Amino acid sequence: MDTAEAFARTELLLGGEAMRRLAAARVAVFGIGGVGGHVAEALARSGVGAIDLIDSDTVERTNLNRQITALYSTIGRYKTEVMRDRIHDINPECRVTPHNCFYLPETKEDFDFRQYSYIVDAVDTVTGKIQLVMEAQRNGIPVICSMGAGNKLNPADFQVADLFETSVCPLAKVMRRELKKRGVQSVKVVYSKEEPIRTECRDIPGSVAFVPSVAGLIIASEVVKDLAGIQE
Repeated sequence: MDTAEAFARTELLLGGEAMRRLAAARVAVFGIGGVGGHVAEALARSGVGAIDLIDSDTVERTNLNRQITALYSTIGRYKTEVMRDRIHDINPECRVTPHNCFYLPETKEDFDFRQYSYIVDAVDTVTGKIQLVMEAQRNGIPVICSMGAGNKLNPADFQVADLFETSVCPLAKVMRRELKKRGVQSVKVVYSKEEPIRTECRDIPGSVAFVPSVAGLIIASEVVKDLAGIQE
């Protein structure tokens, strides 16, 4: 299938060489939820040639309000497999590898990080996020991490920054402390300066359709620009 026409509008902005770089890239998206699902779709629509999807969850009714994989017709299916099918419906030439796996330090040996051009961290656990950063730096692979998107209502408060220059976000504070202990000095993140809203349920964060999706699209834009060599 000739996908040149599908990406013609993108090539007008980025240029032919950038599109060739994107087509040759392989990006791993860890976490295919509210943030990561939108990352994966935007990468596919941008012409990224290969995408690995890592998540152990299946679609649930509680995902319908915000996750791009969530439809009544997909409830019960693995999110990675739903997203694989969706990507192939966008770009049949994209090489998609689903991993129905919950990423933690204990599962790091299941992945050869050297094969990736870029790593997206959209997982929920601090231990998983820390391990992804460590593996990325150990293998010289660029990584971008999503900080907290739960209990937020203002998508305009998201910023791209170095982790060690962030403020307000409680998750970023924990990550700064833990990565500093490990000698990490710089990590690109997307975070919100909005104070988290307190809800009645302290164990499960609230979320809406328009906050995690924006975080995911911002992350995808950074990945695409970095891979394409676009300087702003």
